[in-house]
Amino acid sequence: MTSISFKFSKTQPKTSADSITVYAVANVDGNAKLIGNASKVAALKSLNLKSLSISASKESTSRIPVGSMVVGFVGIGEEISSPAQARDIGGAIGRAFNDHKNITLDIPVKNSDALYALLEGIAIVQYQYNQYKSGENKVPALKTVEVLGSSSLSKSELDKIKVISATLDATRDLVNAPANDLYPSKLAEIIKSQSKIANVKVEIWDEKKLAKENCTGILAVGQGSVRGPRLVKIEYRPAKAKAHLALVGKGITFDTGGISLKPATGILGMKYDMAGAATVGEAALAIAKLGLPIAVTAFMCVAENMPSGSATRPNDVITFRNGKSVEVTNTDAEGRLVLADGLILASEMKPDLIIDVATLTGAARVALGNRYTGLMGDDESVELVEKAAKNAGELVWHMPLPEELKELIKSDIADLMNSRVGNPSGGMLVGGLFLQEFVGLAKSSKKQAWAHLDFATAANNDLAPYGYTVKGATGSMVRTLIAVAESLSNTKKK
Repeated sequence: MTSISFKFSKTQPKTSADSITVYAVANVDGNAKLIGNASKVAALKSLNLKSLSISASKESTSRIPVGSMVVGFVGIGEEISSPAQARDIGGAIGRAFNDHKNITLDIPVKNSDALYALLEGIAIVQYQYNQYKSGENKVPALKTVEVLGSSSLSKSELDKIKVISATLDATRDLVNAPANDLYPSKLAEIIKSQSKIANVKVEIWDEKKLAKENCTGILAVGQGSVRGPRLVKIEYRPAKAKAHLALVGKGITFDTGGISLKPATGILGMKYDMAGAATVGEAALAIAKLGLPIAVTAFMCVAENMPSGSATRPNDVITFRNGKSVEVTNTDAEGRLVLADGLILASEMKPDLIIDVATLTGAARVALGNRYTGLMGDDESVELVEKAAKNAGELVWHMPLPEELKELIKSDIADLMNSRVGNPSGGMLVGGLFLQEFVGLAKSSKKQAWAHLDFATAANNDLAPYGYTVKGATGSMVRTLIAVAESLSNTKKK
């Protein structure tokens, strides 16, 4: 974990062997040109950018020696037009130049929001996961980022960057951890150890407590493993909270598919199937650290899905806490079973909004590719989450919940089935429709506000880093959830 110190200066600091000054290169009338104060630096005026292969393409980077200095360049396209682009530019700078101890930025931005995003982008790409590598590993040398110009950020804004970058690091550590070292009880213990924050309380429900509370979904999924399931309940209750946000996360620490065993190519990487639980847990703790005036309850629904003599079988029927029965036709559609418990518990608290987060379906990749998260729910909740994601610079796409697809989760012997085996139609949407059945109270006429985030691909980047996104566990949706909490805390409670 890297802690960066941010400074602001109106004059160029003294250069040293472990420092680099980074300038912006923009596309001006089809040509790459230095902008901002760079045009006033005598040593740079004679540079032929084209002959040096210095590009204005977004996120392109290069460096050259200029006299006694090392100078870096980052392409910004036409201009830095939004905080989202500024964050990506910051990520490119943070990845390319973090072999220096000090970076000086001469990057023109339009406002404090863009400056914040630029620095946030630099901070959140410093993450590396080297816990299992022997010998010396290259780690970022970056300690200080100094911004040239008249713009600056407040202490609270800089503190927020530190909280968010640390939260992303903690989330990524959990998601990247191998399943032999991160199992349900271990995940619960780690969250408990991080919870020494004002107004935060954490409960860990073991098998006995889960049975007492009739959390049959988590128990059914976890019963095939020698490592028992857990539910982690995180409560943040500040004084004068303006709203109540409930978060529910899928936490399958390893997913073999159970009796419906995955093929070898599909089982690799299933340690990532607890990303939803890690996301909601760490987001809840971050909201508490930031002291936002909003109550938060997070339910981490944690189990290991293994095949064994005690595992749930296809065609078994389980009855949930709210009385609904489900025929388990596919034990590899287990995420929706554990989430059902969390959604029922969350609904009983009658919060202002429930958001569940899960690596729920492979169909999400088919529909949306590698970077987008599928978003479903009622119109108002979807709109709120869309705005929060845009503010956070994260990619979501509103997907429908078609009534006609409900036929695919009807069972002949129970209220519902968890999967229509052999029918791949709208797999991501069917998952959302199943979860919708467990949102709200059966005897209440008031509809529960709810949004579902399926980030089965966005949670892990198995390709090259880009923008502010690192390779491996990404920490996706943590900042969106924090932005949702900020939005709700800025509205008056009715």
